[in-house]
Amino acid sequence: MTVIPPGSIIGILGAGQLGRMTALAAARLGYKVHVFAPESMDSSCGQVVAHHTQAGWHDLRALARFADDVDVITLEWENVPTYAVDFLARHVGVHPGSNVLSVAQDRVAEKNFANKLGIGTAPFRAVRTLDALKQAVAEIGLPAILKSTRMGYDGKGQLRLNPGDDLTGAFDAIGSDEAILEGFVDFEREISVVTARRADGTILSYPPVENCHKSGILDTTTVPAAIPAAVAAEAVRVAERMAEELHVVGLLAVEMFVTRDGRVLVNEMAPRPHNSGHWTLDFAETSQFEQLVRAVCGLPLGAVGVIAPCVMTNLIGDDVDSWASILSEPRARLHLYGKGEARPGRKMGHVTRPR
Repeated sequence: MTVIPPGSIIGILGAGQLGRMTALAAARLGYKVHVFAPESMDSSCGQVVAHHTQAGWHDLRALARFADDVDVITLEWENVPTYAVDFLARHVGVHPGSNVLSVAQDRVAEKNFANKLGIGTAPFRAVRTLDALKQAVAEIGLPAILKSTRMGYDGKGQLRLNPGDDLTGAFDAIGSDEAILEGFVDFEREISVVTARRADGTILSYPPVENCHKSGILDTTTVPAAIPAAVAAEAVRVAERMAEELHVVGLLAVEMFVTRDGRVLVNEMAPRPHNSGHWTLDFAETSQFEQLVRAVCGLPLGAVGVIAPCVMTNLIGDDVDSWASILSEPRARLHLYGKGEARPGRKMGHVTRPR
């Protein structure tokens, strides 16, 4: 296993807040960061890094120059085109690789992968035509969730179908001829596990946390999740099995449902730092961002214990205007992402509080 020592340059694909927090963690360990993204230098990540290449994913010359300048590459956004990742990997190590992204970028592939491992998911059908949607509804039933297969996040690219809804209008509204219909899960709670894995197979997982969403966007994460020990162990087993089978180097976050009879079903996964892991910045022995740096650089993984139970709350849109009152709370830990306009649905920061 190659060790990338402190003083080296880490390349990050993507320039959002996950890259920003990863870059700050890397700097604390003595690394420099070079970010590659279509966004400008005033992006959330661009504000805190030593070097920034603003170019499109199709710009092979820019990608080659970027690869020549860095010692290892990771990413903060799983929808980086796989052709760009494959091109970079011919020059320098890229973690995770395109084999992981090809699964994580496609909801059908993601669920098929889980099912092949014997891991449960909601019932689902691939939907590419209106007739296929009608057949899927007949087989799965309603209510159900219709999602675009690719690119949807934070509630985008998905809608709930109820009995009597107009299927033609729903298929048109989803805006994609590659979609998936997922059966509705009457779950008790939503949880997630963030797992870190090195190239030598060393693996460590943070404890499961409980997530609550509003309008499809994560609102709060409560640490630890209020679930029985056996359910927590199963959730960790599932996340680690998926990370091992994908040969992930870096992080894998797995979102899951806990059903009312105690089963654990996989919902989605992301091979990068995850919003539900932001609590680790202040209340874990090692933050998920430092853990990512450790994993991709071949360093020893850090301890994953919970320092104290806590709740992380996202600051969405105008929520960020409460920064002054949050700062007046002696035990609150505020993180702002350096973004300009506070648009509805836009993640502007988060705050973590002990509980």
